[in-house]
Amino acid sequence: MGRRALLVYPEMPPTYWSMRYALRFIGKKASFPPLGLLTVAAMLPKDWDVTLVDMNVEPLRPEEVASADVVLTSSMLVQKDSLERVIRLCKVLGKPVVAGGPYPTASFDRIEGVDHFVLNEAEVTLAPFLADFERGRARHVYSDPARPELAVTPAPRFDLVRRKKYSSMALQFSRGCPHSCEFCDIVELFGHRPRTKTPAQLLAEMTILHDEGWQGSLFVVDDNFIGNRREVRALLPQIAAWQRARDYPFTLFTEATIDLAEDERLMDGMVEAGFNMVFLGIETPDRCTLQSVGKTQNARSDMVAAVRAIQSRGMEVSGGFVLGFDSDPDDIFDRQIGFIQEAAIPTAMVGLLTALPSTRLGRRLLAEGRLTEDSTGNNTHDLRLNFVPRMDVQKLLAGYKRVLAEIYRPDRYFERCLGLLRNLKVHRSSRRRIRLTELRAFVLSLLVQTFSRYSWAYWKFLLRGLVARPTMLAETVTMAVKGHHYFKMTRNVLEVDRLKKTLDELVRAFEQRVRDMSTGDLAARVAELQATRDRLLARVDARCRRIHRDFRGYAEQAVAHFAVTMDELIAQLEAGRLPTAPV
Repeated sequence: MGRRALLVYPEMPPTYWSMRYALRFIGKKASFPPLGLLTVAAMLPKDWDVTLVDMNVEPLRPEEVASADVVLTSSMLVQKDSLERVIRLCKVLGKPVVAGGPYPTASFDRIEGVDHFVLNEAEVTLAPFLADFERGRARHVYSDPARPELAVTPAPRFDLVRRKKYSSMALQFSRGCPHSCEFCDIVELFGHRPRTKTPAQLLAEMTILHDEGWQGSLFVVDDNFIGNRREVRALLPQIAAWQRARDYPFTLFTEATIDLAEDERLMDGMVEAGFNMVFLGIETPDRCTLQSVGKTQNARSDMVAAVRAIQSRGMEVSGGFVLGFDSDPDDIFDRQIGFIQEAAIPTAMVGLLTALPSTRLGRRLLAEGRLTEDSTGNNTHDLRLNFVPRMDVQKLLAGYKRVLAEIYRPDRYFERCLGLLRNLKVHRSSRRRIRLTELRAFVLSLLVQTFSRYSWAYWKFLLRGLVARPTMLAETVTMAVKGHHYFKMTRNVLEVDRLKKTLDELVRAFEQRVRDMSTGDLAARVAELQATRDRLLARVDARCRRIHRDFRGYAEQAVAHFAVTMDELIAQLEAGRLPTAPV
């Protein structure tokens, strides 16, 4: 008799990547579905009753967990807190939890409450688990470093997701990357040899989506789509032919490396296949840093020229940037801002360096005694480091916040958008079509952004964009809507940070007050400090409530820590131990 399996994808916190505030303009809940779990679903026994809950588009209800025989989850590090809540609910209801994905694979020994870990790649570890589970003797951990060929990977179970809730669908062609960047965990998870599906497999998955009614954006999730160029060159003409036969129902985007710009034939093939955007890990404009961290493919080219070459071929470039490398020079913040503006990259994901446990960087910093805490996986606005940097930490954090504030200042962002519009070559195969979703976005953009705090910059961009590229209305509106998300993210991230700074100042002042009250009636001193504590908490609580609800949790954690610190200082006074004066 088949089991009832519930697949759960934990919630993502609001991040620059999430596009949460842009998705509302098009009536969507999430950017794309959990492809890993959909693929796992296709590997489960045929007689199992399988359902999926993506917590990014719908809540996880206790009754769904209660009716399942087993709960399977997949997660990334950034989903850590949500995963913990899922595990607790399963424990309360007495349901076994099976966990896999990048976060458990790297850190399973730090995750509590999971009954069975199915790690690495499911093609090799899921079947042994299922066999043992059916016999009632499943082990705690299933791990295998083997790198399976993707020819054995089944098509994802797209029928399990509510497609209308997503702005894009997702497919995978390859795993692995031939490069060896010190801070990246891709080669640790999937190896240096890029393994691919066959063109027939990928086209069959595209056909499934098309036959089920999907049209629009399609994310090829490969961490480096061009890692195996021979196979990609064989694939692209077949995608192009498939698209032409169906009047280009999909626009595609993916991730690659900047040396794509060196291969004109490959760029043309991608555009002909319908690719209109590519994400590049640019990291830093400093060549010495690129060499030191193993990003040699970036160091050998003029990166601004490379970005423009890709744009002029017909693909928007979005970029990942990192601050906090050991060799970052003092002027790195200005150079990052300058590069992003000059290269006309509207979507610039700037993050603080994170030392992931499974990377060469993580192992090196551990050996050097420089790791300080586990990472949250949220390197774009957590404003915390999990290691001791070479640069003064306050200087690094201040510089990082300045970069965010500057690149997502509306006039600077829209300046990059205009630069991209002028650089971008548009093809019939990759142009964004104006459908009902795009019309809805345009109307809501006018209603919301016209009355925003950046209204003047918004209208200036719209008018200049329409004059410069009148046939690119859909692209222009898309950039404006994305800008709304980035502006809101930046404003709230910096507001939470300002609150934390205020709390630090209040703690120092309160500590000084405790030291100053070294004499007199103890009960009176304690009562006065408690009254001061209550006034300060009331003040910061009121400020905390003004922060957007999506970010209030970060603020509430800081306020709770503030309250505990004040209580500890009062307790020290009562015990006759005055706090030590700062050096």
